[in-house]
Amino acid sequence: GFSYPDTDLDLDLLQSVTVQPPAPTISLLNSWLPPSPVMGIECLVLGAGQEIGKSCVVVTINGKRIMFDCGMHLGHSDDERYPDFSLIDGSLDCVVITHFHLDHIGALPYFTEVIGYNGPIYMTYPTKALAPLMLEDFLRISVGRGVEEKFTADDISACMKKVTPIDLKQNIQVGKDLQIRAYYAGHVLGAAMVYAKVGDASMVYTGDYNMTPDRHLGAAQIDPLELDLVITESTYATTVRDSKHASERKFLKAVHDCVVAGGKVLIPTFALGRAQELFILLEDYWERMNLKVPIYFSSGLTRQANIYYKTLMSWTNQKIKDTIALQNAFNFKHGTTCSLHFSVDNFCWCRNVNCVVSFDRSQINAPGSCVLFASPGMLSGGLSLEVFKQWAPSKVNLVMLPGHCVAGTIGHKLASGKLTKLYVDNNSQIEIRCKNVNLSFSAHTDSKGIMDLLKFLSPKHVMLVHGEKPRMSILKNKIESGMGIKCYDPPNGGVVKIPSVTVHVKAQTTDSFAKSCQSPNFSLSRCSTSGAVFSTDLTSPLIVSEDRISEAILFMDRSKARGVHKEELELIGSGEGKPQVVLYGHCFPIRSDNLTKATGRLGLSGNRSWLKVLALELSHLFPQTNVQNMGDFLQVGSFQLSVCLNQSCTRRSSDVPGVHATTCTYLCCSWCMEDEKLALAIISSVRNSL
Repeated sequence: GFSYPDTDLDLDLLQSVTVQPPAPTISLLNSWLPPSPVMGIECLVLGAGQEIGKSCVVVTINGKRIMFDCGMHLGHSDDERYPDFSLIDGSLDCVVITHFHLDHIGALPYFTEVIGYNGPIYMTYPTKALAPLMLEDFLRISVGRGVEEKFTADDISACMKKVTPIDLKQNIQVGKDLQIRAYYAGHVLGAAMVYAKVGDASMVYTGDYNMTPDRHLGAAQIDPLELDLVITESTYATTVRDSKHASERKFLKAVHDCVVAGGKVLIPTFALGRAQELFILLEDYWERMNLKVPIYFSSGLTRQANIYYKTLMSWTNQKIKDTIALQNAFNFKHGTTCSLHFSVDNFCWCRNVNCVVSFDRSQINAPGSCVLFASPGMLSGGLSLEVFKQWAPSKVNLVMLPGHCVAGTIGHKLASGKLTKLYVDNNSQIEIRCKNVNLSFSAHTDSKGIMDLLKFLSPKHVMLVHGEKPRMSILKNKIESGMGIKCYDPPNGGVVKIPSVTVHVKAQTTDSFAKSCQSPNFSLSRCSTSGAVFSTDLTSPLIVSEDRISEAILFMDRSKARGVHKEELELIGSGEGKPQVVLYGHCFPIRSDNLTKATGRLGLSGNRSWLKVLALELSHLFPQTNVQNMGDFLQVGSFQLSVCLNQSCTRRSSDVPGVHATTCTYLCCSWCMEDEKLALAIISSVRNSL
């Protein structure tokens, strides 16, 4: 808000009001009514609400409706596997898929070919290339288990023909008002975070992302954006993972100990993403240790995926790109003549591309050590589950679970505790004597990464999806108390309404302001015969142009708003004919314990000691400015900041999430118009640092 000496107005309201000058022909008093009212943002959660699986969120931004992801739940085989599309009220403007994992794209063929959606679908080029492989492999596994899915191979083909591939940071205009843009998310090849904007409302949907680089992908990257909402995954809402090197050492030791003892290692993993990451790790270790134990892929999907990985090197990290001239990281050298054969149509889907044999599952129990990457991950079915049944009863074998397993899967049950027996289906129980290790090689960001992203983007609201309810609740409280950002964690079927940040008002303008808009502002320039403006040829024709810019002070009296010419301020202020100085003002909370800890370290106490701490902080954050401690307040240019003891301060922010009156200290500040950018930067920095 801004104020005259005796008038305080709301900061957020002022910043959001748009005033346009009236037409020049209007004299005396004019009024302007803005366009249709802003509707804000509304989120309908169809999947991944307080659970991990079937990500699907329908977001309406100022009347434009987007579906982010369209996944399935691998832990269910009934109607709970798919999002409840019947909850969608009205048509969609587009669907955006963040990456190729089934819990983000698995329901898309069903949605387009069975439900009948026929609008725009966007995903990155790698996602469009790899998604059909994942979908077809899932369908093949389902058929092998005798499960009838809701879509066919023809549906997959028809669905993918409707997809429009996009590049990173490419501005996509959907219709007249909706703009979307993809950013690099790490996680898996082609994964993207999605920015969406309609009018003055904007948001980011992260999908799955990773804030730290791994052996073949970089960390997530996004521009600093002004956002009303961030919808973020929260898979590891309360977990700060071990360092990557520590996890790698544990992984390699467990695998090495097993194969040296004559055991077999089963690594159930989806063939895209984590399989390549771990194979690069083992490839390097096998080379250094000169090991001869065979390593196998069990899926043709992985072989096809490696081909795509070789051709999509621009999406990998810098180390992979730098070494491509010497060696392609996905040309794995440690393949041998196949002793484990898993084939389709007489073609062996092992890592040795020259191996052609008859299909013989009896080789699963062939003697000798080996390492087997078998899909699907989480032991959710298919070959990985079949091999698990055969290898689990032996003490010398190892099952390595390299990441999070969704509730309801065999992998989740195995990782949840030490089991001696396990029902893998209604008619099958197996003895579990093998060792099992669950290490976090997940490509999801952890709790620290989530907080780092939110601190960087500083959105006005946050919504958590793709996480487990108890942990999401803890992260929600942490975001609200630590960052002062309103946070939501809705269940499936839940609706979150984000109020419009922009408040439109009907503003009147005075006669003086209307007349100032009529003052001409002509400029002359020359144009060459080719059409180029600002020609130096004196014989070129002159072009007359006009650019009028008028500035008004928005004066608010209760519910009325007026655009006032600056020369009229003395008529509105004290009535004494003295020019009035317009001040912006804001009063905001920070946590008292943070200030107390900082002053304690300096051996200080009291409100004035808090100002000393703030002065040091501002001097550090803004070294080019002169921060003056005036005793009762700090001053930087026209910007003044003090500890506010007025409980009824009219500048004070209300309904600040996670910050309670008993645990916070309010800082009151004011500044002139010319220092607005500096003031807003100081306020933002103080909030984030304290």
